[in-house]
Amino acid sequence: MLAPVSRLGRAAIRVVEQAGRLAIFFVTCLSRLVYWPFPVAEVIKQMHFIGARSLPVIAVAGLFTGMVVALQFYDALIRFGSVDLLGSVVALSLIRELGPVMAALMVIARAGSATCSEIAIMRNEQQFDALDCMAIDSFRYVMLPRLIAGIIAVPLLTAIVNVVGIGGGYIVGVIIQGVSDGAYLGGMADTVLWSDVRMGLVKSTLFGAVIFCVVLAKGYYVHIEQPVSGAEGVGRATTDAVVLSAMLMLFTDYVVSALML
Repeated sequence: MLAPVSRLGRAAIRVVEQAGRLAIFFVTCLSRLVYWPFPVAEVIKQMHFIGARSLPVIAVAGLFTGMVVALQFYDALIRFGSVDLLGSVVALSLIRELGPVMAALMVIARAGSATCSEIAIMRNEQQFDALDCMAIDSFRYVMLPRLIAGIIAVPLLTAIVNVVGIGGGYIVGVIIQGVSDGAYLGGMADTVLWSDVRMGLVKSTLFGAVIFCVVLAKGYYVHIEQPVSGAEGVGRATTDAVVLSAMLMLFTDYVVSALML
């Protein structure tokens, strides 16, 4: 009869342990910011991997997201005779919510999974142990550049999703459905406030920190958290990192929305 309680207790302990490891990992990475020289070249290299190489996926996702949002809201607004608000609705939906979330999910799928696999393989091949033997700080030269690059790249990718998505909404609303282009653009300009842009910026910045803290920590602690080693352990760690980073990103999205509305 006590077996379910025991399993629940072990699960709770694992959750607390993982939360503690994530917190310690994040603080340890940030503590390396005070050391000089800062690995700027590595940050730029990781920004290219996370940001520039994600542009095709981000652009396609943003385009079709904007088109779907415009199509759905056009069908709803036309029933109430408020189709002139289409530009405002599309812009607010993308800037405040859909843009940051869509960019974060695409980064998790493309760059986050690859980063976790890379770090986990380095751990399994004992490369971090070799760095420690040579008195090279792995947090300073491996973890911190990737974390900083993710924090910078995700807001930039979010901006691209917003712009492309608004363009996709323009294609559906103005070119296909025949909404006035002046109403679409003018309503958007009159409705979107700096507070809306600030909310999207805060969300995307926090999303970048959450995503790369999780994927880096999951890869770094693969030898502790995974019961198997080798390729199977790397695969499990990557799957856990993708799922956990997406869940924490959505939780962060709710918290920020509740605090900033």
